[in-house]
Amino acid sequence: MTSKSINILVKEYLHRGPLNVTKVQLRNFSDKGIKQTSLYNLHKKYNGKLVDFAGFYLPVQYADMSVSASHLFTRKSASIFDVSHMLQTNVRGKDCISWFESICPVDLKGMAPGTSSLTVFLNEKGGIIDDLIVTKVMDNQLYIVSNAGRLEVDKQHMLQTSEIYRKKGKDVTINFWDVTERALIAVQGPMAACNLQPLTDIPLADLMFMNSRIGKVAGVESRVTRCGYTGEDGFEISIPADKAENVVEALLQSPEVKLAGLGARDSLRLEAGLCLYGNDIDESITPVEASLTWLIAKTRRNENNFPGADIILRQIKEGVSKRRIGVRIESGAPARKDAVLKSVQGVDIGKITSGCPSPSLGGNVAMGYVTEEFKKIGTELLINIRGKDVKSKVTKMPFVPAKYYVKK
Repeated sequence: MTSKSINILVKEYLHRGPLNVTKVQLRNFSDKGIKQTSLYNLHKKYNGKLVDFAGFYLPVQYADMSVSASHLFTRKSASIFDVSHMLQTNVRGKDCISWFESICPVDLKGMAPGTSSLTVFLNEKGGIIDDLIVTKVMDNQLYIVSNAGRLEVDKQHMLQTSEIYRKKGKDVTINFWDVTERALIAVQGPMAACNLQPLTDIPLADLMFMNSRIGKVAGVESRVTRCGYTGEDGFEISIPADKAENVVEALLQSPEVKLAGLGARDSLRLEAGLCLYGNDIDESITPVEASLTWLIAKTRRNENNFPGADIILRQIKEGVSKRRIGVRIESGAPARKDAVLKSVQGVDIGKITSGCPSPSLGGNVAMGYVTEEFKKIGTELLINIRGKDVKSKVTKMPFVPAKYYVKK
């Protein structure tokens, strides 16, 4: 099976809903240039159905559980996802914060050391180059996790902008960790903390959502950040690549923890109302249009000094012509990417960007963009699915309430 056909297969699942991938043998690849994460052999050991995703061999699911069952297991217990394909970046220097704020709208100066934030790289038109999580380790050190699909774009963006800073005499040094150096796993679900705690010296009861610490996990020095992309409580753990299997195997000793793949990760993030880069956001979409205005920190709005600031601040004040929304479809087939959204009168008003069945809720969930007058919660719409206009309704996101570990 070629890399192209494998990508078609995984896109079919990720965009259109579950496929019966158990009937397809995906592990005997002959393609060159596809990278392995440090957990490649572990995926094979546990019968992961491997696909080429963003240039890496990753499991779409495992043989012992359907995608839907894995999704539901994560919601009630805990699952481990291999996200080592994502770009991990370490930035040092006394001017690293001012450099980073020159390319993102986050208020790093106002963040405490050891805290993290979702943010976006922006172009000069306010479009989203990528979404990422940045951790302010200290005033002179940052830890960044960004998307594998934008790996080369992000690298060049950070290198070019930091070089401009250095030519001005500023102190910024960037180090990209290769997949052979660092692994990254996400442990997600309501039982994640109680199963991780016996293996770590970090007191997890004190580690709030979007906080990050260095500590031992299964005897291995790791960075543990309380975050994830499922809407559940959970952690992302950055580990030396040669120790990753040991850490995962230690977590798997509990029957409350199982491996999960790309399929469940996608449906979980969609139920959580979280964007997939390249589908729901891209360089032509601004944070305001993407319903991510909250990413523009108030301090940064006042400073008006981030890329695309004039355009974005005008949109915040005057509004936009289109907006990202959530949609529920009670029954039938899921909405596919690029399915046309219509008013009840049959007028085209937008398109679906992500859609899949919802194991947690039943029926189907989707995200898309509509013209501004149709964004109100409860608005009835039509979606053209397989040539038929199907009734749907604009729904508040997240579709499934978030369960992040925050102070009450």
